[in-house]
Amino acid sequence: MFDWLIVGAGFAGSVLAERIASQRNESVLLIDRRSHIGGNAYDCYNEAGILIHKYGPHIFHTNAQSIVDYLSAFTQWRPYEHRVLSQVDGQLLPIPINLDTINKLYGLDLTSEELEQFFASRRETVEEIRTAEDVVVSTVGRELYEKFFRGYTRKQWGVDPSQLNKSVTARVPTRTDRDDRYFGDSFQNMPAGGYTRMFERMLDNPNIKIMLQTDYRDIQSRIPFRRMIYTGPIDEYFDWSLGRLPYRSLRFEHVTIDREQFQPVAVVNYPQTEDYTRITEYKHLTGQQSPKTSLTYEYPTDVGDPYYPVPRAENEALYKRYEALAANVEDVWFVGRLATYRYYNMDQVVGQALATFARIQKSLPLAGSTPAEAAE
Repeated sequence: MFDWLIVGAGFAGSVLAERIASQRNESVLLIDRRSHIGGNAYDCYNEAGILIHKYGPHIFHTNAQSIVDYLSAFTQWRPYEHRVLSQVDGQLLPIPINLDTINKLYGLDLTSEELEQFFASRRETVEEIRTAEDVVVSTVGRELYEKFFRGYTRKQWGVDPSQLNKSVTARVPTRTDRDDRYFGDSFQNMPAGGYTRMFERMLDNPNIKIMLQTDYRDIQSRIPFRRMIYTGPIDEYFDWSLGRLPYRSLRFEHVTIDREQFQPVAVVNYPQTEDYTRITEYKHLTGQQSPKTSLTYEYPTDVGDPYYPVPRAENEALYKRYEALAANVEDVWFVGRLATYRYYNMDQVVGQALATFARIQKSLPLAGSTPAEAAE
């Protein structure tokens, strides 16, 4: 009899497995359908000896020192500030849009103050910001929206930005200075040995047993357990009884070529051309030196493993109905991007997992502890 069955060995499941095993000294069976731990953050060395991310680039960034402190117990860090270029009108331009983006695109020599006036003259008045389109056109105007955002977003999500929640494009800031970093967080680093090595250290506990290539439906009646943490799609847990929640998936084409460098930054976006959304070159992330370089071409699709919840009002309404069902299931905690139908960054998933563990600690006192001890 296991104390806990945890479904999914990505960030949410692995953090909770580590906390329960180390802090509660309880037994955990951690399972995953895939052949590896780490979820979508899984990385591995390819045939050229280059560390690649099998499921596209994962860049760690956060403003939460508590999350940095927690993960630092399992990895050292390599400084890395992520920069992205977007191929627009035949030029490679910084994204998020900044002062250099506009000056290079239009052949101008604006100052930061003049750029703010430039945006002000082009932005559209939107009475209520509701959609991903509203966010952009009300900030930088329709022409820049068409050049940088509309095509990329339609490829990424399969629908027009006017049909998506404002959160999609609100994640990308607009700057009037020359800051070309993709993220502005105070902590921007990569796990020095890679994500998989970090997960291995996190799960290195005799209280944790790992079963890969395993579906929980195949074992839930055969292997006894007391409680469950579920990180998969919430609609699947309930056998799609209320209908299927839409998720967006990705197809990856991994290639290695005989060149030291293919592009000037780790990621180049293609909002106007190509079927793929972006190309990632991993040596920028890892700092590795090699006469070869490895790339990933990323193709969004509706077919395959679920990656992103699709942020539309009708989908949120359906999720709320599933959430109500989940609230009435005893001894099951729903955690993570798929189980809570949220487009979380990695640090947000870690934060959600740690907060869930805090609630578990309050609601489930350890055997032999007094109520006062359990509350400490």
